[in-house]
Amino acid sequence: MVEHSDISVVILAGGISRRLGRDKAAEPFGHETLLRRVVRRASESVGSNDVVIVVADIGQSERAPADIPHRLVLDAFRGTGTLGGIYTGLEAARNEWALVVACDMPFLSAPLLGYMARLREAVDAVVPVTGGRPEPTHALYSRRCLPAISQRLQAGQLKAAGFLDLVRVRYVDESEARRFDPALLTFFNVNRPEDLAQAVEIAAQERDQSGCLAGTPTRRG
Repeated sequence: MVEHSDISVVILAGGISRRLGRDKAAEPFGHETLLRRVVRRASESVGSNDVVIVVADIGQSERAPADIPHRLVLDAFRGTGTLGGIYTGLEAARNEWALVVACDMPFLSAPLLGYMARLREAVDAVVPVTGGRPEPTHALYSRRCLPAISQRLQAGQLKAAGFLDLVRVRYVDESEARRFDPALLTFFNVNRPEDLAQAVEIAAQERDQSGCLAGTPTRRG
């Protein structure tokens, strides 16, 4: 893995998980919580030494993994959804660039994220596109995006990707992304109970395949 230690990692974990019906960030996922898995995979993907977890209130601090170095920050724009979380995390980042991901994406692709990190020259953001739409919670942003995000927030225009027309963006289309993640699992979101069940099944299959490749028996439990 090529390390990009000049990239911070921002995890958006301030949601209230309406569709799942319970706190998705704290949901058990294998031997860890869903949030811990995402923090671990995101930080390992770019070799980051600066991890920021954005939460909506201090009561959500219990979600954060105690064994992975991180900083917890409160959403500075409560009630503004994802866009406010992106601004808060990017402003808190210690590096010029930050990888911003949602806390419910358990299959982040290290090869794809590493590739995206190499596309930052002469742009302000690197954003994948799937189904014809940008993926703002699986993207790299420079702090140069902050004024554009602030402008949208102040105008009450809260669409997460709505500021992208104000900055220089390197879009990564589906065919490009599939070179590194053929099934595009990196964009899988856990929103509903059936999503969680499917994610657990996919993770179990990955463990089985990993065990077979290593020539060692695997066990579900």
